[in-house]
Amino acid sequence: MDKLLPAGAIVVETEISFTLVQLGRACRGNDQLLMALVDEGVLAPEGVGPEDWVFAGTSLSVARKALRLIDDLDLSPAGAALVLDLLAQIDGLTTRLHLAGEGPAGAPGSV
Repeated sequence: MDKLLPAGAIVVETEISFTLVQLGRACRGNDQLLMALVDEGVLAPEGVGPEDWVFAGTSLSVARKALRLIDDLDLSPAGAALVLDLLAQIDGLTTRLHLAGEGPAGAPGSV
């Protein structure tokens, strides 16, 4: 990834952190829903409790994806967690296929 960044560029997601309130504002989610996503393991803040939680910058994109799944597909936080886990598994398997020289069906190099 560093090869794609211009010299001196900063990856914001690695340089920023959020409190629960800040994350809620940034992704337009309410605190209760974000706490449910923490309970489901979708978000993994550091800290003892909600008032002490600190979320990594990467949590913003994860929270946005989860909230969109919840809103668009009328899922529960547990349902969103399952979908995100399955999508991550698909991405991992796709990466393994590409590294092994195999592509999706119909792609060059596939059988």
